[in-house]
Amino acid sequence: MDNKKLAQLLFPHIDKTPDYYEELYPERGLAEGARVTRFAPSPTGYLHIGGLFGALVDVLTAQATGGVAYLRIEDTDKKREIDDGVSAIINGFDYFGVEFNEGVTGFGTEKGAYGPYTQSQRAEIYQTVAKSLVEKGLAYPCFCTAEEISEIREKQENGGALIRGYFGKWAKCRELTYEDIEKNLAEGKPWVLRLRSEGDEEKKIIFDDVIRGKIEMPANIIDEVLLKSDGIPTYHFAHACDDHFMRTTHVIRGEEWISSVPKHIELFKACGYKVPKYAHTPQVLKTDEETGDKRKLSKRKDPEAAVGYFVEGGFPKESVLEYLLTLINSNFEDWRRANPKEDISKFPFNLKKMSSSGCLFDLVKLNDVSKNVISVMTAKNVYENVAAWAKVYDPEFFEIFTADPEFSTAVMNIDRENPKPRKDIARWSEVKEYVSYFFKPLYQPDYTLPENISKADAVAIAEKYLAEFNLADDKDQWFARIKDMCEPLGFTPNVKEFKKNPEAFKGHVGDVSTVIRIALTSRRNTPDLFSIMQLLGEDEIKARLTEAIENFR
Repeated sequence: MDNKKLAQLLFPHIDKTPDYYEELYPERGLAEGARVTRFAPSPTGYLHIGGLFGALVDVLTAQATGGVAYLRIEDTDKKREIDDGVSAIINGFDYFGVEFNEGVTGFGTEKGAYGPYTQSQRAEIYQTVAKSLVEKGLAYPCFCTAEEISEIREKQENGGALIRGYFGKWAKCRELTYEDIEKNLAEGKPWVLRLRSEGDEEKKIIFDDVIRGKIEMPANIIDEVLLKSDGIPTYHFAHACDDHFMRTTHVIRGEEWISSVPKHIELFKACGYKVPKYAHTPQVLKTDEETGDKRKLSKRKDPEAAVGYFVEGGFPKESVLEYLLTLINSNFEDWRRANPKEDISKFPFNLKKMSSSGCLFDLVKLNDVSKNVISVMTAKNVYENVAAWAKVYDPEFFEIFTADPEFSTAVMNIDRENPKPRKDIARWSEVKEYVSYFFKPLYQPDYTLPENISKADAVAIAEKYLAEFNLADDKDQWFARIKDMCEPLGFTPNVKEFKKNPEAFKGHVGDVSTVIRIALTSRRNTPDLFSIMQLLGEDEIKARLTEAIENFR
């Protein structure tokens, strides 16, 4: 068959050659060892936590080698696409501060010299490469209907075929003559373009996965669809063209794609492209609450599958990224202990130190990581983050919290910016409850006493403190005053003495402090009470002590 004639028959509108695009998208000229990576999601509605995990690996790999990470949108599957699904992805990356060097930057916007970075805008490129494959005899049109394809599959299943698909004797259109093809086209029959696979089912392929080492698999023998009947490429063909012309050196993707490597390698070679390095990352798993088994995070079952869950819940972006890094590289936690305040961008990321087994996503551990991250933030940073979150997700709290920024910042600074900061807050959504007793519109008094303290003793303690407290005291004087109150009220200022002889006292100085704490905050456990009192001020302290006395009676 005259393959050039056939190529012209199938693609009369294509007047370029692959060489045109080789010149348009030249080698990048990066330093030796620099890696070019890509994150290539479909615009299906939101950014998955597994997607953020994968994108972070792409960006870190490029950064660690002085390379380039770019964002490509793979929108060839129109059935799965939703309107403006791109914005949800971009917004997710913006929130977490994951920045790509090139690629799609928003709905209809992009940056970089290797675009368009959206597949639906690259149809001419794919069809140009497809035409060249036909010219080389490496691709052919297939006119089989969906019913005929189903019939082939059914026969293969019933016959117990080990390999199922369109190949060999099952590839009915593989040997059509030019005249057959011309006749079918004249009759308006729809067609797809298939790869004429040169694979041998007796042969194996071996490739070196950066994370998993050498992997051996059967060679591809399937005549894969390259272009669908509407001229749009399949994922497999589009990604090969794009990764080549965008000069991707490392294809980093989930382990579910390992089975596709043989067909991808054959596609790269058929097109005359250098095969990129592959690195297949582990899946992000969770423990199923019902069965106790590990399973993949589910968009349907697990709210934490969407990164929006963490945004709405008020997890700082730094906490989520920090936690993901504990999953990504086994040595990250050791590095963090040695560098408690260093920015994560300084972490010496290494793709080879990724585990090949599934990563268990643990919300409890994320909370612990987040408490650590927030504990070392400045009060100003915490205030700004809480305000930004509340403005969107709790407008009522936003108005209260931001009415006096200086006061609220001081509230957030209690037990902060010291060698051993408290670790009470894991997410911004918890702050409202955490600080509610500082703000009159939020404060709900609760005078419930511990069982070991009687109401009569609570009244006596609160009355004595009301008469004696002095905001001019420094912290030592403040605590000394509370200790001095103890003995006249039947308590001991010495906790050890109480433990030795508990029958001799009503309680110890800690119990006296607890009554004062409850009277002023309605909490048994708070940050530093001395600092709280400095912020509440004399009038508010007197008012709260007076109200507490009335309620203790």
